[in-house]
Amino acid sequence: MRYFIELSYFGKAYHGWQNQPDSISVQEVLEENLSKVLRSKIDIVGAGRTDAGVHAKQMFAHFDNSEVDTALLKYKLNSMLPKDVAISEIFLVREDSHARFDATSRSYEYHIVQEKDAFSRDFAWFLKYELDVEKMNEAAAILKKYTNFKSFSKSRTDVKTYNCRIDHAVWKVEDNKLVFHITADRFLRNMVRAVVGTLVEIGQNKYPVSHIHEVIESKDRGMAGTSVPAHGLYLTRIEYPDNIRID
Repeated sequence: MRYFIELSYFGKAYHGWQNQPDSISVQEVLEENLSKVLRSKIDIVGAGRTDAGVHAKQMFAHFDNSEVDTALLKYKLNSMLPKDVAISEIFLVREDSHARFDATSRSYEYHIVQEKDAFSRDFAWFLKYELDVEKMNEAAAILKKYTNFKSFSKSRTDVKTYNCRIDHAVWKVEDNKLVFHITADRFLRNMVRAVVGTLVEIGQNKYPVSHIHEVIESKDRGMAGTSVPAHGLYLTRIEYPDNIRID
């Protein structure tokens, strides 16, 4: 039987989602505790990967096991997991369901604060420079006109395609923060942080709005902006087909 786990985590203490040989990951912590509760070696498959220090308000993973009491499993896991990892729900899905390949869209937010705030240093990027949000939104809208985003992909990645469909990309002012919202069918490694870095450079008037065309069409990571700090980035939502779940 296959189960989905919905969880969230604060990423500061972890070297990303995916297992690493010499660093602690969210996947490792979850697998270890799940295996203890179920008294057998359990491997989990995540909906994707997040970089070191990135947070997730919503993440999904799947695992296979015989029938379990999902409410009791959730309770036991939350009792054992570190305080920075929380299980929201565990539910039964179709046998052929896949946390990564069945996801139809993913959404991220990037948070920027522009006044020094002692309480947001681990939750948002402090950027003291003035930004032209209107220009940043003009450039963000252009992203939806393209599909190949090699320019924003981490170097030496093993992906088969650099194509993504961006459905939503906009900057908003929320609670004294500047928040970038982006939704796509998939993302490349480091893509959101590189996109934000590029848009911020346009917002600082280092480049005109049209620069975004040059960056994307160059397919050259060196043309894009600096990758912004990980602690301002949040995976916020992952969508699946309605019929994936067995109630």
